[in-house]
Amino acid sequence: MNMQNYKMIVLDLDGTLTNSKKEITPRTKAALMRIQAEGVKVVLASGRPTGGIMPLAEELRLAEYGGYILAFNGGKIVDCATGGVVYEQQLEETIVPYLHAVAKEAGLSILTYQDATIVATNKADEYVQLEGFINKMPVEQYDDFLNQIVYPLNKCLIVGNPTPLYDLEQRIIAEQGERLSAYRSADFFLECVPLGVDKAQSIDRLIGTLGIDRSEVVACGDGHNDLSMIEYAGLGVAMDNAVEAVKAVADDVTLSNEEDGVAHLIERLWVASSGN
Repeated sequence: MNMQNYKMIVLDLDGTLTNSKKEITPRTKAALMRIQAEGVKVVLASGRPTGGIMPLAEELRLAEYGGYILAFNGGKIVDCATGGVVYEQQLEETIVPYLHAVAKEAGLSILTYQDATIVATNKADEYVQLEGFINKMPVEQYDDFLNQIVYPLNKCLIVGNPTPLYDLEQRIIAEQGERLSAYRSADFFLECVPLGVDKAQSIDRLIGTLGIDRSEVVACGDGHNDLSMIEYAGLGVAMDNAVEAVKAVADDVTLSNEEDGVAHLIERLWVASSGN
């Protein structure tokens, strides 16, 4: 395997690129700046909204190096250099009142994103607050949620305690599984996204526009929503803190997100092979 054939690295954020403080460590940042300077494309792929990824993209100077943001688990691809949307999938407007109703019935909060703000039915909900913390985005309460939101939406997130949320996930899949994808990115986060949204499919679309082959892509992640891209990439890498299902399909396992796992991977793949 010639290490220097990789032209793109796709990174999940939470549990992968960032540590528990949601920060990129100096060592990981230095490694990413180094490979970008050598022409490797960096793609940040997350369930987060665009606004929750942008600060990290700015920190890594993706606009300067022609990197990309893959937001909403692949529902929207943004070219950092131009700010242009390469591709996006939108939720059917008619499905949102249904999601709002079943969440309310289950006593759970629902939220979505309007520009750089998280808007929610219950601002005080601890899990709504957590989504604000993760994304470093302000949270606003919409008492008349369905009439206040502005379409198009790329995603709704239903949040709450794991047991009722699991039951609701099963109900949504049974009742509306032909119209949208619903899955959990964490025990307390239920992602409701357009049908067929996934990281691998979006990477496939993106590399098609760039003339990069999937064998030249490295993908690194830790959660269930990273499974598809880890299977898809030429080199799929699991973090040491990844769920077992991800480790099972990965070609390689690096250190955890608390131990600079991404930096470790980059140093092994690119720096070691360039003989420096």
